Amino acid sequence: MNELDQAGLARLRDGWISGGTAFELAPAEWKEVATASSPDEQERRLLAIAAQALDVALRPVAPKTLKRRPPLPVLALPTLPERLRPLLRAALKYAADARLKTRVAALVASRGFVLHPMDWMPAASSQESPEVYAPWVDWQAGADGDKQSRREHLTAESWDDFYPAARRTALVELRRTTPALARTLIETKGASEPAEVRLALIELLRFGLGAEDVPFLKSLSADRSGKVREMAGRLLARLGEHGNPAGGGSEDPIAELAAFIEEGKSGFIRRRTTYAPIKLKSPAQQARRADLFASCYFGDLTAHFGKTEPDFIGAWQFGVDDNADRFLVLMVSVSGSDAAVARLADILVAEGGKHTLLVLQLMLRLDIGWKRVVITQILKDAQNLHALNLVEGAEAGWLEWGDLTNGKTLSALRSAVSGDNDVTKRSAEQYLEAIGFLATAATAEKLIGDVVAAGLSPASPSLALLRLNAALAENQSNK
Repeated sequence: MNELDQAGLARLRDGWISGGTAFELAPAEWKEVATASSPDEQERRLLAIAAQALDVALRPVAPKTLKRRPPLPVLALPTLPERLRPLLRAALKYAADARLKTRVAALVASRGFVLHPMDWMPAASSQESPEVYAPWVDWQAGADGDKQSRREHLTAESWDDFYPAARRTALVELRRTTPALARTLIETKGASEPAEVRLALIELLRFGLGAEDVPFLKSLSADRSGKVREMAGRLLARLGEHGNPAGGGSEDPIAELAAFIEEGKSGFIRRRTTYAPIKLKSPAQQARRADLFASCYFGDLTAHFGKTEPDFIGAWQFGVDDNADRFLVLMVSVSGSDAAVARLADILVAEGGKHTLLVLQLMLRLDIGWKRVVITQILKDAQNLHALNLVEGAEAGWLEWGDLTNGKTLSALRSAVSGDNDVTKRSAEQYLEAIGFLATAATAEKLIGDVVAAGLSPASPSLALLRLNAALAENQSNK
């Protein structure tokens, strides 16, 4: 429609707005359609033609930057039933940030459902959302629909048929089942990817990491990305392939770090070697020690002292210097062997709740069984309940009622919700949210009744995830 047509429509509109007729103002072609009718019918016909022109012919052209999106992919699990969506929305509303909202989605996925996209969508950069949402992550990232977002098997030929999130999910699964195939794909197809993508691919080798990965990881010492070289070095260190990352094969950084550690003896009958951090004299020494712990590999440090990694951990004197303890745990978490991580977890958990925050630094290296042990210890001791929200990669829906009653947590929650201290009560409500994710449905239902009887309002938003948890079990039984 040109400018003259638009001007003509404007005159017609102005005539009708002023209460007059517009027949004489209409284009000649329009008059031919309406001329054989009565005056009122003429105006009605002109109005119909004008409306059609305005609503259809005069619609603005879409900008060239606008892109047509493919339909939202259908996920592998059914959508949460409509009757449970109000409970879900309440739980999502109470969840304070994206990580906690993702935890709500993880609980629902553990019970065999996915969320409605109008209630929640994972971010385009999400790596924490349940694997079932990988097609949505790719869709959010701008998948253009020219290829499938997921194929049955990931191979060298189908590599480009996978969007990034779906490809990551497939590679993780391959690393757990056929790690050599996954490594070959990362080696052959990842070489041409940008540094950021290569780094993410190399990081996946931590799943099923083994001696067969050593040659490939060593070849990455020539990678053009410093971050890739650093990641490869840490993975090699976990396999006992030591080599000072500070460069040049020099042992100076290791020797410098070792100088911050004092070797001693303990025991009257059976003398044993101990290791403890020396007392530092200045902030500069503290900063240097922190840098060395962060940049050196644990295996190189223990080799300097002539000890195996588990033996060195067993000889370390925890409690002498809290910062040194934290640096050591972080060092083990990124470059220690699996045996070292297991030994460290044994020692820290055996000490009870006083080392809870240290154990949390190991979470990414611990399996599901160990994570359950750590969470149970937190609940038993009840001194660091806030740590429940810091546990990474925890499993949903396993916590039994006996795990709550076998410790101080339940009594602490009852006392907090029945008291007048608003700060303590808010903290308790946050713990209820965390337990709502961990608990079985039966435990969730019992806990709701318990804290309500203790004085918490039945309408408290902090009960939202517990209510959803209990309702999900009811829906499963009705399937």
